[in-house]
Amino acid sequence: MSDAPSALAIDVRGLTKRFGDRTAVDHVDIAMPRGQVWGFLGPNGSGKTTTIRMLCGLLRADEGQGTCLGYDIIKQSREIKNRVGYMTQKFSYWEDLTIRENLEFVANLYGLKDRRQLVDKTLEQLGLATRQKQLAGTLSGGWKQRLALAACTLHSPDMLMLDEPTAGVDPQARRDFWDQIHRLSAEGLTVLVSTHYMDEAERCDQIVYIAYGKLMAQGRVDDIIDRSGLHTFIAEGTGVRDLMERLRGQPGADHVAYFGNALHVSGGDLDALRRLVAAYQVTGVQWRQERPNLEDVFIHLMGQSKDNSLMVGA
Repeated sequence: MSDAPSALAIDVRGLTKRFGDRTAVDHVDIAMPRGQVWGFLGPNGSGKTTTIRMLCGLLRADEGQGTCLGYDIIKQSREIKNRVGYMTQKFSYWEDLTIRENLEFVANLYGLKDRRQLVDKTLEQLGLATRQKQLAGTLSGGWKQRLALAACTLHSPDMLMLDEPTAGVDPQARRDFWDQIHRLSAEGLTVLVSTHYMDEAERCDQIVYIAYGKLMAQGRVDDIIDRSGLHTFIAEGTGVRDLMERLRGQPGADHVAYFGNALHVSGGDLDALRRLVAAYQVTGVQWRQERPNLEDVFIHLMGQSKDNSLMVGA
């Protein structure tokens, strides 16, 4: 474990990365305590992957300063790489090797001692022991993610950085994966995980929301919702879908979106929203006011951000 005295796993200010004349990450500040699980959210092309790569020493920042695990992100990238487990979006292990052979190969790369015992322990902890002789290329998406998690925790890192680890896997596999994340966190590991799933964001101690390179929100989910200044009315019932296009662009309706069987109408002006709801009392449709959910708030934040379609970086 790192003996750095800082209570913050990540403490960066003004983090900036440009590709030519395009700014992928624009003066981002993050202060993330050790031992927590943080969610990193934002639309595609928002700069999440670029930020993660700068934090873990794989990409050099053009501007900004700070530390990751107490090490300077500019001057001590090698030390950071040795103390971080990084899991990429794409499965990056060897499909023609078995699960066990993959883990043994990774252990050799790190020069770890007692490799056989360490691999045995990791296989058991991640529920991979019964499949250890199976070729990685024959695994489903969920099992590949579990193998990748096992590989990036073999060297006992202080921190995990996981880049959309559950994209494309089924709900049960996602739930199992998150159970493992919280088990590791309970053992003292710090975790930063990027995700597009709101239910996963709500499993995190705190979240960071970045849109097109700019930091839009940071903190506990409840606090971010409270600070948004957003109000939401929900419509349910027969014919509610027909209301969506009629409500869009109306005074008070900053955002209109359909979730499941309900229509969410959100805005910052509560009086204007109430007038709008009163004007659209349709037979068979029931309205109620509810606290905004996280997705309501993120749609709101997206509306405040500027989309640069030429942005480089995920």
